[in-house]
Amino acid sequence: MSARRNGLLAPLLAALSLAALPAAAQTLAVVNARLLTAGPAGEIENGTVLIGDGRITAVGADVRVPAGVRTIDARGRIVTPGLVATNTTLSVAEINQLEETNDFASASPDVSAAFDIQYGINAGSVVIPVARLGGITRAIITPELADRAESPTSDESRRGSLFAGQAAAIHLAEGDDILVRSNLAMVASLGDAGADTAGGARGVAMVSLNSALDDVRAYQRNRAAFDRGESRGYSLSRNDLEALIPVIEGRMPLVVSVSRASDILQILKIARERRLKLILESGEEAWIVAAQLAEARVPVILNPTADLPSRFETAGATVENAARLHRAGVLVAIAGDRTGHYARQARYNAGNAVANGLPYAEALKAITLNPARIYGLADRFGSLEPGKDADLVIWDGDPFEPMTRSVNVIIRGVEQPMTSRQLQLRDRYLRPDPNRPPAYSR
Repeated sequence: MSARRNGLLAPLLAALSLAALPAAAQTLAVVNARLLTAGPAGEIENGTVLIGDGRITAVGADVRVPAGVRTIDARGRIVTPGLVATNTTLSVAEINQLEETNDFASASPDVSAAFDIQYGINAGSVVIPVARLGGITRAIITPELADRAESPTSDESRRGSLFAGQAAAIHLAEGDDILVRSNLAMVASLGDAGADTAGGARGVAMVSLNSALDDVRAYQRNRAAFDRGESRGYSLSRNDLEALIPVIEGRMPLVVSVSRASDILQILKIARERRLKLILESGEEAWIVAAQLAEARVPVILNPTADLPSRFETAGATVENAARLHRAGVLVAIAGDRTGHYARQARYNAGNAVANGLPYAEALKAITLNPARIYGLADRFGSLEPGKDADLVIWDGDPFEPMTRSVNVIIRGVEQPMTSRQLQLRDRYLRPDPNRPPAYSR
């Protein structure tokens, strides 16, 4: 190839390379913002967030914005990190009453702990834009124990594993690949749900849990004997035994859904004896044993509006649960409704926690940074800090107020479309003139 042709092709190739760069590679600045960083910088009354290559490069009141950088003027509005929907079915459930659209539970007797929720993620879910408009930029999706209500009614047919499967983290940006990390945690249930699954009593559930963990340890030490068919029988399938090895080694946290204080003490004892990394979910009576939770450094994911004793195991529920746990030194994350359609409720729940004693800054962390910390992802997102993914939301008011809306949602440095199927349908059928009858075509 001649030097002349090389000289002509070089600028063309360079231009094509630039065109191929993802949108996240662009530089962006959010200025004149009231920054609630949820990080070491705290609150900055009039600050700037500088974004480059999808990450935050600078945060502060005196950040210089380079010439030519696209700028979003927040006009004094509140800017927070993107919210994290914690322990939700967002992206793996579409229509509650349509079973084939729900991929968050395994009814297989051979796949319980091994159930991996990542394979049901639907990046095209119409629920995702709804959650994104609510300021949610990340989600921790967790499986549930299968509902055996429609199975045969014998006691034996209704029994199953206490393990629901493995959680995953996703981001909510537009695109085909939204998985952030799979095999994030193992999910299990105790309390009423665990007792019902195991055989009707809490004692059965605790024995079943200990037995399963013993089986995993025995299997790990005798894989060769298992392969030769020379080992004793195990309560779990090989797939489930393999999936639980990271749990007994302390590499994968065990998320246990439990409500009653006495049940919490039981699982704390098991975790201590077996050196498990534990996360509690639900925890309506967690405040009663807050000192023990703080000493064990076990975080709690809860709904602070759960204050009615809908079940006997939640008789001690109180709206001050989050505040009392925080005062005791327990790391708290606030969840919304598990159903993805209502994931935005987490910010309303945070507001209720503030009304009942949780400091405002801590409530914000409970729906941003704390979920990331609990699941080992705080180096990636959860606060406005240099080096982290550029997930942030500009609000037109206090984000804890129900009437407040998101004005801009940025995920990994890319501005997201501020629309959803619901809004598109609204606009499609909206009549500009209420006095004019609709025009029907046949």
